[in-house]
Amino acid sequence: QVQLVESGGGSVQPGHSLRISCAASGGTLSGYAVGWLRQAPGKEREFVAGYSRSGGFTYYGDSVKGRFTISRDNGKNTVYLQMNSLRPEDTAVYYCAAGKGVITSSIRNHEQYASWGQGTQVTVSS
Repeated sequence: QVQLVESGGGSVQPGHSLRISCAASGGTLSGYAVGWLRQAPGKEREFVAGYSRSGGFTYYGDSVKGRFTISRDNGKNTVYLQMNSLRPEDTAVYYCAAGKGVITSSIRNHEQYASWGQGTQVTVSS
C-alpha cells in the first residue's frame, strides 16, 4: 500500500481559496482510486472529491460541486484539491485516501479506502 502525506492546510477568510496536496510514496497512485474526505468536530467523515481507479473520472460531494476541483500530477505522484469560495462550513480536517479495491459505486464510502494520510487542518473564519 502507498503512504500518503497531506500538506497545504491553513486558515483563510470566507470567500478565499486554498490548495492542499497529497503526496504518495512507496508506490505509484496508478490503479488506485484516490479520494479527499473531511471530518469536522462532532460530524461523520464526509466525501469531498475523488478519482476513479482509471484516473479518467472525477466525483464530487454535493456541498463542494462547482467550488472544489481535484487534479493530479502523475510525474510527482501527487493529487491536489483546489478549494475556491471557501465557507465556514468547509472547516474540517481534510484527509487523502487511496485504495485499489474501491469501485466507482463505493467511491464516496470512506470504509473502502485502505491507505490514509494523517490529515491537514483547513479553517475558514473571518
